[in-house]
Amino acid sequence: MVVDSLGVGLATGAYGVSFGAVATASGLDVWQACVLSLVVFSGGSQFAFVGVVGAGGAPLAGALTGLLLGSRNAFYGIALAPTLRLRGWRRLFAAQVVIDESTAMAIGQLKDRPGDERRARVAFHLTGWTIFVAWNLMTLAGALAGNAMGDPRTYGLDAAVGAAFLALLWPRLTAWPQRVVALVGAAAATGLVPWTAAGVPVIAGGAVAVLVGLALGRRTVRA
Repeated sequence: MVVDSLGVGLATGAYGVSFGAVATASGLDVWQACVLSLVVFSGGSQFAFVGVVGAGGAPLAGALTGLLLGSRNAFYGIALAPTLRLRGWRRLFAAQVVIDESTAMAIGQLKDRPGDERRARVAFHLTGWTIFVAWNLMTLAGALAGNAMGDPRTYGLDAAVGAAFLALLWPRLTAWPQRVVALVGAAAATGLVPWTAAGVPVIAGGAVAVLVGLALGRRTVRA
């Protein structure tokens, strides 16, 4: 369990180098990229923000897009609360590392050994904080490197945000309802690109995807 948690943590944290490079290529300073990783610490939300800002959108639109994508972490927290059993400042502290990987590792331990909440807690904290440290260190490295590169188009970094989103999304499309939600949301966002300001297509596409997901969920329950 320890080896698995460290492996997932280091592998995921290393991806922070791409965020740092993309962030500075999108117009952020090194310190702004690092603060985003420290405070937001949610890969999808961070890439969404710099993608909107890099495309000329308002920071508020980027923040709303990131908030929409990061809202899933709140549901992770609700699911993990009975297992983590944290109170006061400890709950606030642990909330910073409630992400996909730490949640998956904790739930995985509960499935492998039902009732062994101690192992689940160890897996959660070890995975989450390993990623946090590695992600922030690699963000700094990537931001410094990206800042030194100059024009991002020379290296193809202007397309990196889209590629990063695809890399995050693709492994999750394992069932037909997920594929339908992804396709409908992408179609809605793409259709709005020529007619709306930067950031609005992602927000609208995400909202449409949520509605489609809810509709499909109700249909599955009835079936």
